[in-house]
Amino acid sequence: MKNDLLACRHIGISKQDEAQMLRKIGVNSLDELIDKTIPANIRLKEPLALPEAMTEYEFGQHIAGLAAKNKLYATYIGMGWYNTITPAVIQRNVFENPVWYTSYTPYQTEVSQGRLEALMNFQTAVCDLTGMPLANCSLLDEATAAAEAVTMMYALRPRAMQKSGANVVFVDENVFPQTLAVMTTRAIPQGIELRTGKYSELELTPDIFACVLQYPNACGNAEDYRAFVEKAHAAECKVAVAADILSLALLTPPGEWGADIVFGTTQRLGTPMFYGGPSAAYFATRDEYKRNMPGRIIGWSKDRYGKMCYRMALQTREQHIKREKATSNICTAQALLATMAGFYAVYHGPEGIRTIAGRIHSIAVYLEKIINGLGYKQVNTQYFDTLRFALPDTISAQQIRTIALSKEVNLRYFKNGDVGMSIDETTDVAAANVLVSIFAIAAGQDWTKVSDIPESCIISNELKRQSAYLTHEVFNKYHTETEMMRYIKRLDRKDISLAHSMISLGSCTMKLNAAAEMLPLSRPEFMGMHPLVPEDQAEGYRELIRNLSEELKIITGFAGVSLQPNSGAAGEYAGLRVIRAYLESIGQGHRSKVLIPASAHGTNPASAIQAGFSTVTCACDEQGNVDMADLRAKAEENKDDLAALMITYPSTHGIFETEIVEICNIIHACGAQVYMDGANMNAQVGLTNPGFIGADVCHLNLHKTFASPHGGGGPGVGPICVAEHLVPFLPGHKMFGNAANQVAGAPFGSAGILPITYGYIRMMGTEGLTRATKIAILSANYLAACLKDTYGIVYRGATGFVGHEMILECRKVHEETGISENDIAKRLMDYGYHAPTLSFPVHGTLMIEPTESESLSELDNFVNVMLTIWEEIQEVKEGKANKEDNVLVNAPHPEYEVVADNWEHSYTREKAAYPIESVRENKFWVNVARVDNTLGDRKLLPTCYGCFD
Repeated sequence: MKNDLLACRHIGISKQDEAQMLRKIGVNSLDELIDKTIPANIRLKEPLALPEAMTEYEFGQHIAGLAAKNKLYATYIGMGWYNTITPAVIQRNVFENPVWYTSYTPYQTEVSQGRLEALMNFQTAVCDLTGMPLANCSLLDEATAAAEAVTMMYALRPRAMQKSGANVVFVDENVFPQTLAVMTTRAIPQGIELRTGKYSELELTPDIFACVLQYPNACGNAEDYRAFVEKAHAAECKVAVAADILSLALLTPPGEWGADIVFGTTQRLGTPMFYGGPSAAYFATRDEYKRNMPGRIIGWSKDRYGKMCYRMALQTREQHIKREKATSNICTAQALLATMAGFYAVYHGPEGIRTIAGRIHSIAVYLEKIINGLGYKQVNTQYFDTLRFALPDTISAQQIRTIALSKEVNLRYFKNGDVGMSIDETTDVAAANVLVSIFAIAAGQDWTKVSDIPESCIISNELKRQSAYLTHEVFNKYHTETEMMRYIKRLDRKDISLAHSMISLGSCTMKLNAAAEMLPLSRPEFMGMHPLVPEDQAEGYRELIRNLSEELKIITGFAGVSLQPNSGAAGEYAGLRVIRAYLESIGQGHRSKVLIPASAHGTNPASAIQAGFSTVTCACDEQGNVDMADLRAKAEENKDDLAALMITYPSTHGIFETEIVEICNIIHACGAQVYMDGANMNAQVGLTNPGFIGADVCHLNLHKTFASPHGGGGPGVGPICVAEHLVPFLPGHKMFGNAANQVAGAPFGSAGILPITYGYIRMMGTEGLTRATKIAILSANYLAACLKDTYGIVYRGATGFVGHEMILECRKVHEETGISENDIAKRLMDYGYHAPTLSFPVHGTLMIEPTESESLSELDNFVNVMLTIWEEIQEVKEGKANKEDNVLVNAPHPEYEVVADNWEHSYTREKAAYPIESVRENKFWVNVARVDNTLGDRKLLPTCYGCFD
């Protein structure tokens, strides 16, 4: 392998290290280890037929060439995506900062206080702007948020409506088309009917349980919905409103006129359009609905000494606990983008946000006046940023389009011939002059350039916002770049990320997100692209998407791919919808059951329920494999109704099950499909694949196997790959002329993430990708060999080896000493490590996945830490340490406790804070003690204004 390839930088283990590790494991070669780990009958016979690996320099030139094929026109299409200005201090210190983009979802509260505070800022900004008391910390996109709102309102139907079978949601005809398409996809399998029409003409019948409105509506008109909402509530109907969050700086927020749910996107708050995503959707509701809310909520709590701190509240691990009874399959969402949107609100503050919104509105008012004077008629009576012009008989939309394109401008063209434009934060006087010129030239009239546009407002008193927002101190003190930079730094110092140490979370694949993969995201040609521009303006994106799609097909052994699903859970859902559509097409639509092993990730059963299936659980045997006898019995018992099996491979227990081909055959013999969850694809790439094994569909987590970052809880991307017979049923989009099975608002979902995965595959190549898989398996088996004689390993494969991850036994420790897996997880923080996966998939254990990116020295340091903690446990067991007062039950030890004059523990400060030499060299100081996990649930405080007194 050439030594200037990314693989040499990405893979942490050298050939010399490899030999040492193999000796510890007890095998003679890496190939022997792989032969003993992966069943021979599923091993690929040939290397992956991928293009030759590029060096980092070559890829930099290649991606620059693709970027150059994207044409950045001034785009006023709107419809949910708007150009915006990302403050440089946020782009540089958050978006491009590995501390923010390589951290994990903040389940481990004590080492996540920075991003928890940033997400609390986001929630507070959303609550203030919408006028609602409760918001979550993001959803995937506006269209998905709409679908979640429908599901939530369905669950909240009054008893009488449930009894009578009320199942209709009224959707105003002026919601965005992509929102309606995703709501339709999600509603059908749940037995919910969507009825569209004019809200002003609606007769509320007993079968209607909810209504969905857009504010301002899809045409740009800001309607006064007050009377309608009163009428709906009188009929016991809930009302959800999709609101433009920036418009709410000027318009009366829906929370003030009775909305039950307010949702939308925060893309306008400083997040680039990225050809459709990622950006953070928001979701706000009433406090009494908090238990039904999808997504994750950040709340206040206190640590053991009473210090106020943050934690994820209520639905923190909902899918793992509730499984098929979960309110949603949304696991994590768009944390990095929500963090950026929250910082945007902090940086600009209430005056800045009002000024930006006011300038947008003033330019729209000016353009309406001037263009109307040229003989056009603007039809929106009340608006924020969007104008819709009816053209004179002598002028066609095609004339306008030709002139606009000649000036590199994209406008919105309505089916009836009207022409629209949505003004945004980047629109200035020069841009306004160009817009006027387009309409003037079409009308054959002269126009005068202006050098300034006066402030003005045409919003009626009834719709004009009177209430204050963003009044909390955090939105009013960091308005210089110096202060903002330091505030961001103050927060990031509180969090463990890959920039500090290995994050060994099992089933999460926290591998390197290489700088060469990340750099292209900051290119304007990728950041500034609207998803609905003409195809010839996005040739660079389209070529990248085609290339990546082909590469993913080769890697998975499948015939088709959709990049639309914008999370792993969304990929699960999309795959199941494809299966349902296929079964319906062959007259097998009655098949309604999905077989799921007990070890499956909690989102599997949650996704199955959302896709309209019921679940049948299949047992696992004592070795952690699918219990074949139970599988055969359940498959036979349900064969006429069985739609699919959902199975993770290697299993969530970290094992390559030897019977996987037979499992697929059993399911196919019943006439059902095999859905392979791609969460553990990092142990397959180059050695086997779902298509070769015999699956029909799989989803991939680009944020696991394919090196895109976790971002503190998103963005993720969950493309699905399918066999030939399922290709016709892949998610469509209104833009493609067919919205069947559409699962995201944008045609290609979170397209802005795709250059990372594309770079990873192009720079690693076949050899690099295959070696990465082998090293991931090597590193896991090395850790297993180092820890087997102390903690013990719960499951091993048929020949005694683990896959790319393993489960550490902690239950016996708890029985003998009272020390729990949670105590071990918290103690790891004192050593500067994020905990492994806690109590999943087996309660009372820790699941560890080292990935291929970690060096032998880091693995050895982790082993040393774990063995030192083992010794600390033995001290408790042998009575040398106090059972109620020891370094484990009191962990983590925050800086403020360690430096305090008062120290009342039975062990020394040094033992608490500096237990081994490596910690002295790289100490991560925790800033809160162990956090109370019930206080913040008993009293949910989801905004910065919260107080327990």
